[in-house]
Amino acid sequence: MGRLFGTDGVRGVLNVEMTPQLALRLGSAIGTYLGAGSQVLVGRDARSGGEMLVSALAAGLMSMGVRVWNAGMLPTPALQYAVRELGYDGGVMVTASHNPPEYNGIKVIAADGIEVPRSVEAEIEAIFFENRVRPVDWRGLAGGVRREEKALEKYVDGIVGIVDKDRIASRNYSVLVDPANSVGALAAPLVLRRLGVKTYTLNGHIDPGFPGREPEPTTSSLMPSARVAVALGVNLGVGFDGDADRAIFIDEKGRIHWGDRSGTLLAAYLAEKHRDYPRRIYTGVSSSMLVEEYLKPRGIQVVWMKVGSVDISRRLVEEKGLCGFEENGGFMNPAHQPVRDGSATLALMLELMSEEHLPASALFNQLPKYYPVKTKIPMSREKALEALERVREAYKGERMITIDGVKIIGEDYWVLVRPSGTEPVLRIMAEAKSREKVERIVEEVKKIVLGGAR
Repeated sequence: MGRLFGTDGVRGVLNVEMTPQLALRLGSAIGTYLGAGSQVLVGRDARSGGEMLVSALAAGLMSMGVRVWNAGMLPTPALQYAVRELGYDGGVMVTASHNPPEYNGIKVIAADGIEVPRSVEAEIEAIFFENRVRPVDWRGLAGGVRREEKALEKYVDGIVGIVDKDRIASRNYSVLVDPANSVGALAAPLVLRRLGVKTYTLNGHIDPGFPGREPEPTTSSLMPSARVAVALGVNLGVGFDGDADRAIFIDEKGRIHWGDRSGTLLAAYLAEKHRDYPRRIYTGVSSSMLVEEYLKPRGIQVVWMKVGSVDISRRLVEEKGLCGFEENGGFMNPAHQPVRDGSATLALMLELMSEEHLPASALFNQLPKYYPVKTKIPMSREKALEALERVREAYKGERMITIDGVKIIGEDYWVLVRPSGTEPVLRIMAEAKSREKVERIVEEVKKIVLGGAR
């Protein structure tokens, strides 16, 4: 049987792999799984073809007797929050998150607002490939698609309700928001306005071509935003990905901080804010070892997991943990919702700043200093798996984590090599306590990956 779902949903190049025909069949499979009479909320981000795919999905769902409601264009976490809070039986989000603009995708949401577990993905795939769909008799068709008007407002209310808005407002903060010409522009400014924060936007108009910068917030793509943040003199900058479930922060000095750094600070803050929660956090193997270095002395257990927010969210709920996060800017706060949520993460960071009465730079300066390098090499999954074996052999005897790819941990460095779950590339991530060392390690690993000796 074939595979549809990757690390986070189904993705492909629009009108090549991700076609309306596929969306129609997938909608039928999802509708069969959920059952006739189920109520499903659909939505999309700003990507090209989103409306086309939503229409095809809705047709497939309705043919199985599902009642479909359309929330329109909104962030993924806004749809997830609405599914849970408004009592839907499930949701479907049309998004390819951080992928290049020619991609689009489909993400399936369970009634609790979290992406469906891997077991449900497997069942939907089986229905899809074995053509086990169950269309209803014409008398069971539920009518047309209805409009859900409350989703975005409900989401903004939920974020504002979990932080101390009066304390934040009293600090007279200013924030630069870079939503990458996508749906973050529809939510984050509303949240900030409600928190009494002066807001500037860069790349704030909706454009499916992502003309301002690539949809993935990286150090290189956010450098112009960092320069603007310094020029404006804001207290904080934030860059979102294409569907606004991830947030990368820029401090007032223009330094860009990866999500494992902000996640570590927020985890320590939540441990003090919610003392009745278990002191246990979950993060992917792509996160820095500074997570352990900073949190363990504070009595917070670090659980390393394979890369993928779905698995982290599910385990976070099952074991009632404190929070979860990823180096890519995804942060999961179960006090709000246990899924990645860019605008909620922004609000929580402002609350931390207001509570400590410190600028963002001073908060980040508390963390151990590492120099990061992240790169990727175009490569088929088969070739990537062969490259992993070469890395494993070259570094045998070193401490390794092999949950997802190969992570080598040295005394003052670490390097992770893993195949991407969303693109045909091999990712290499590394950190060391000197710039020279991390650059040398990455070049060494590249040589091994491409077939040379260590």
